[in-house]
Amino acid sequence: MKHGSRGLFCSSTRSCHLSDHDRGNDFAAPEQWIDSAENLQALQQLQRRLASHPHGCPDEATLKWFLRDSDFSADAAEVQLKAMLAWRATNRLFDVRYEDVAEQHRTGKAYLHSYLDKAGRPAVVIRARKHFIGQFPIADSKRLSAYMLDSAVAMLQQQQQQLQQPQQQQQQQEQILWVVDLQGISMRNIDLAFVMFVLQAVPECYPRRVGQVLLVDAPWIFKAPWEAFKPLLRKYAALVRFVSRKELAVEYFTADSLPADFRK
Repeated sequence: MKHGSRGLFCSSTRSCHLSDHDRGNDFAAPEQWIDSAENLQALQQLQRRLASHPHGCPDEATLKWFLRDSDFSADAAEVQLKAMLAWRATNRLFDVRYEDVAEQHRTGKAYLHSYLDKAGRPAVVIRARKHFIGQFPIADSKRLSAYMLDSAVAMLQQQQQQLQQPQQQQQQQEQILWVVDLQGISMRNIDLAFVMFVLQAVPECYPRRVGQVLLVDAPWIFKAPWEAFKPLLRKYAALVRFVSRKELAVEYFTADSLPADFRK
């Protein structure tokens, strides 16, 4: 993974405040972008409306994603984009660079895997046993989380740009796999404040970008925290699957692409 500037304002796909009447298949990637007159008009409307926003207008790829996720409604996308920008501002998550998270990244608690999974998804791997409550300010942990997600989305967008034919682009994977290694954790690794942030950021500010969350080798001490966290996820709990190392290796990766942590 390249350690450089994150050019994306946002890699989220929907508003940071989802309503209760969300569409049926919320977990699938949204309808593909088509350069129709209506869609291009909606894109131009968003660019005009956000041109003078205090935090600037997100890039075109982000605007298109929000339009896709809001059924190509400029009005709905504008509301969602402004909520996302406010969320970024509140948590100081604009233009997070590697040097901003380098110290925490060197602990090895999180990384973007070099290989895709069998479905073609970038994989963000979390080593929960390397996260200790209070070792870093919670604000720093939030920035590392956003950096990982933004890096994975940037990888998706780079892959999309490399495809030449529209048919190839439509078949391109647009979602991320989140792998959380729970082997060897203790209560000092289960950071409630950080988990609450992730529970907001992943399902609400990166919805439909995270296609699945795998909890690997969860020990018995994780049962009680999970029972507390699960209701907060609401329907997004369906994205979560508990798996063993063997299941991860067989179902999600090949022998060559399996992260080294799980080759045991």
